[in-house]
Parts: sequence; structure tokens; C-alpha cells
Amino acid sequence: MSIEHDWITTPITPDILRGALDVERTAHGLLPHRLPAWARRQIPDGQLAMAEAQPSGVRLAFRTRATAVELDTLPTKRAYRGLPAPADGVYDLLADGRLTAQATVTGGHVRIIDMATQSVELREGPPGTARFIGLPPRDKHIEIWLPHTEITELIALRADAPIEPAPHSGRRVWLHHGSSISHGSNAAHPTAIWPALAAALGGVELINLGFGGSALLDPFTARAMRDTPADLISVKIGINIVNGDVMRLRAFTPAVHGFLETIREGHPATPLLVVSSILCPVQEDTPGPLAPDFDGGTVRFKATGDPAERAAGRLTLNVIRDELARIVRQRAVDDPHLHYLDGRDLYGEADYAELPLPDEVHPGPAGHRRIGENFARLVFGTGGPFAVTPG
Repeated sequence: MSIEHDWITTPITPDILRGALDVERTAHGLLPHRLPAWARRQIPDGQLAMAEAQPSGVRLAFRTRATAVELDTLPTKRAYRGLPAPADGVYDLLADGRLTAQATVTGGHVRIIDMATQSVELREGPPGTARFIGLPPRDKHIEIWLPHTEITELIALRADAPIEPAPHSGRRVWLHHGSSISHGSNAAHPTAIWPALAAALGGVELINLGFGGSALLDPFTARAMRDTPADLISVKIGINIVNGDVMRLRAFTPAVHGFLETIREGHPATPLLVVSSILCPVQEDTPGPLAPDFDGGTVRFKATGDPAERAAGRLTLNVIRDELARIVRQRAVDDPHLHYLDGRDLYGEADYAELPLPDEVHPGPAGHRRIGENFARLVFGTGGPFAVTPG
């Protein structure tokens, strides 16, 4: 039950959302998506279908004098068979850009994934409510960032004062695509994923197309990026292609060219940054596929390929970094707004020694902060490819 307030219910409409490329009307309410409907029809597997519906970087944005806000949602959570249930996803409330309150929603659906067989069982559950009280009693800009790893159907928004959609900030829009690290794996809460941290430090509006397990140079993702208005674009390429063992070098090179060409069809002169993988020792020189290791009661990952097969075109992170750097050098001759960043400048050997990857692939919360701070310094900072140009 709601605590006692004189509640005003505000319809949840697309104009109150930021960071989503599409919304779907469901039996319960509004479901944000990070890929448009036409692209979702081309998704070949359940992994990406789940990932794009998890609202990493998606937030409600509005103005209000309310001191109490409630958001009813129906979450779909993810669990892995044989492992402890993960904690409930966190909702971050920012007031005038400052993290002011957090909440969780119990209940909801649970997708139970068997990592050995890739089978999925759905256990249905009830909706719940994220409650935020004690907010500053002034007119303010509110953002509620949705849990980055929970599919979230939005049912109802209530407050003890009127709500109106926030006007657009006028800040530059940064469109980013990457893998599970960009999606936010192992981050503690939605504004602590590295792209959100970098966006806050860089003073930009984030659209995050980080898709866990699914940064695979899919043409429909490139077309979605082509069609999305943006002032700055980055693509982080490498880790999913290696750990899925989905390509050889012969296919990888033209796929990268095609991905960049497609983006350039809609953004011919937008600053475009290609970023390679952060350091990941298990895959630096060992091809995939990656396999889970359940020893010790926690999941860790190991590469299972043969390093000797690099000569036959098997991909590793170092092979991909070298090829991405070469491709960008070649294309930049005719594309002065194209740039390259070695991901090890975001998280390299010294960072790994200080902040090891807990599962050998994904950084922990401190690692996300390190990556976000380094990205902001190198990319948004003075002399960086996304730096504000004087005048």
C-alpha cells in the first residue's frame, strides 16, 4: 500500500522518457526498448532480445515540486540456475543531477537461465512499487534511472505535486554501442555504469546501446544508430566477437567497414569514436569461445580456443585491436571526424593489478568508475575527440 499522501497520477508517455529508442504498449503499461521494433524483428536469439529490453541508461525525466514520488513497475529479473539469486535491481533518483534517493522493487517475473544448456524458465510474479520520499521541497529536475539489468514495464507514476515532462536540456547527445561492460555488468546501480559516469562527467545526454553478449556488428544495430539523432557517437568493438568465436579475420574486417559505413549514412560528419576492448587477460591472445567455470560457487570465465589458430584467422583481442587501429587509420584519410581509442587506455595492466576483473571478464563497481573517469578525461577532456570546440 502507498504511504499517505495526496497523490497525483501522471500518465507515463514517451515524452517523459530519455534513452529509449522505442516504447511498446503492454497489458501492464509501457515497456521501453533500446532497439526499434523493425530491428527487434531481426534479432536472431533470446540473448539480444533480453538485453535490448533491459533499460540500461533509460530514465524518466520530469519537473516537479513533489517531496514524494512512486513508480509502479513490473520487473523481469534474471537469475542463473545453480547460483544464488541476484539482488533486486536499483532505481536511482537524481534531483538536479545529484543522486538523492534509491529504491528497489520486489516481486516481478524471473527468467531462470541454465548456462550449460541455455534453456530459460520464466516464473511469473506481481508488480511492485519504487518509493522515494523526503525529496527537496522545491521546483526541481528529476530523473529516475531504471535498473540496468531488469526488463521494466512502467505501470503508473504518482507524486504529491504535479509533474510535467522535463524540457530537453540542450546538452549534446552521446550515442554509444558496446558489450556487457557498456551495458553495466557488475555495476552497483544504473548511474554507476561506466557510460553513465562518463556522460555525467562530460556533460552530455546518454543513449546507451550497450547490449550484454551482443556487440556483434549486427547490421540492424548499425541502421538503428544511423537513424538516431546524435551529436557524438562511439562504438566499442571486440570482446563479444572473440568470446563468442563468431567470426574470422576475413569476415571481421569488411563487417567493421560496413558497420561504420552504415552509421556514416546518417551521420556523415559527426565525431565517431571506435574503441577496442579493455584489457581482458583470458582473451588477449587466446581465441574463444568463452566458457563459464562454476568452481567455487561463483561464475568465472575462461577462453577455450587454441592460440596457435591465430595464423588461420582466429580472433583474439590483440588481433582485433591491431585491425581496428588499421581500419581507422585507413578510413580517417577521408574521414577526419573518425577516431580510435585503445581500450587498454581505459583499463589496462595497472588497473587490472589494482582492480582485478571479478569474473575474469567484467569489471566490478570500482572498475566501472575507473573506466568512466578515464573515458571522460581522454574523450571529453581537452584535446579529446568529443571535447567542446571553442566558439
